[in-house]
Amino acid sequence: MFPGAATGRVPVLRLGEVLLVTIQGDLHDSTAEQLQQDLSETIARSGATGVIIDISGVEIVDSFLGRVLAEIAAQSSLLAARTVVVGMRPAVAITLVELGLTLPGLRTALSTEQAMELLTGSPRLGGRRQESA
Repeated sequence: MFPGAATGRVPVLRLGEVLLVTIQGDLHDSTAEQLQQDLSETIARSGATGVIIDISGVEIVDSFLGRVLAEIAAQSSLLAARTVVVGMRPAVAITLVELGLTLPGLRTALSTEQAMELLTGSPRLGGRRQESA
């Protein structure tokens, strides 16, 4: 069981101007709706400019989860925050392509560190930045 499971909530952590959400296991309808509401309220209240959604704990992505991620990205965009998904397993990426889900408004990164760099423009947590020649 993950933090927030008993309450039907997914924790939203703030890291400076970025919000971090970690999805563990299945996301049910009521939990997904609550997450969307919590994120929108937190973005509006805090002025966060980015949202990182870590799906490394998700074994299977279906059209429901794909729609939820796309809706979170759209809502965040309307509130002037960009969304990056991290932790996508190869099997999940294949499934998304097979389902024909394009997930508009979402960017992806291989790690939370890369996502932070995408959203803030500076290396974080020991991340590396490539130098131009």
